[in-house]
Amino acid sequence: MASIAKEVLNYLGTWKFWKDFIIMTVGMFFGAAAVYYFLVPSKLIIGTISGLSIVLSQFIPIKVSLMIFIINAILLLLAWVLIGKEFGAKTVYTALILGPLMDVWEKIMPASKLAELRMASSMPINTLNSTSVMGDPWLDLICFVLMLSISQAILFNINASTGGLDIIAKIINKYTHLDLGLSVTIGGGLICCTAFFINPFHMVIIGLIGTWINGLVVDYFMASLNRKKRVCVIADEHEQIRKFIVGTLHRGCSLYPVTGGYSGKQQIEVEALLTKDEFAALMDFLKKNNIDSFTTAGNVSEVYGRWHHGSKLNV
Repeated sequence: MASIAKEVLNYLGTWKFWKDFIIMTVGMFFGAAAVYYFLVPSKLIIGTISGLSIVLSQFIPIKVSLMIFIINAILLLLAWVLIGKEFGAKTVYTALILGPLMDVWEKIMPASKLAELRMASSMPINTLNSTSVMGDPWLDLICFVLMLSISQAILFNINASTGGLDIIAKIINKYTHLDLGLSVTIGGGLICCTAFFINPFHMVIIGLIGTWINGLVVDYFMASLNRKKRVCVIADEHEQIRKFIVGTLHRGCSLYPVTGGYSGKQQIEVEALLTKDEFAALMDFLKKNNIDSFTTAGNVSEVYGRWHHGSKLNV
């Protein structure tokens, strides 16, 4: 127990912890704004814990923000018992601050004030829903999905999560052995269906569509944030290129003997996995040094194993 406490204290004193702490707080600030301004006022029930909290708050006299806090606390306890330490301190932090951050947004700018401004404007938007910030369920849906997806992508990119539905998906994934993506869909769809108790049929359908779009947009943002370049360079100056990649870019590379199908010439192909900035630096290096090369590059959105985000070779 003492060794675990010491390990935790050592981690709390690192720059990585404080950097991730700031990123998680900013990411959740966006997520809280999405829920407070677009999900709660419009009463859209998207496949999230926030949506489930809206349903339950109609039957239990508790604020939505407090309901989110309670449900997330219960889910975190279940995750600790059923899954283990997978989520760690990051998920505990992000899951528990969503409700309080919604209260912060309420203090900064109440959603009711924005709804009044929208109704007072001359915007040709349906005003039947006087509490909605945008005044139209589809516009609320688009704004919510975009903001929440950005928040989720930011958190996933630093190995964190928003908790809630992610925990439910992990539990489904562990005990049914379904793919994680399908687990998210199942969990989100079940939550959406609870909206039948408080919303008309068409609103539930909008929620289901929103849940599906949310998954697509998160995948898009995640792919954009994590995109790497698989670069293959064939040139006589392969050793010069290798030294630049290893010594300047601090990345590893692989060397493969290749034979030209037309010329029959024996050459070495240098293959490396680089970020977009590193790829640009490599192309600039080839141009400045007048290296006659045959270069191909392709996008890679997922990397496993030894290549980690932000890691560099110690040279």
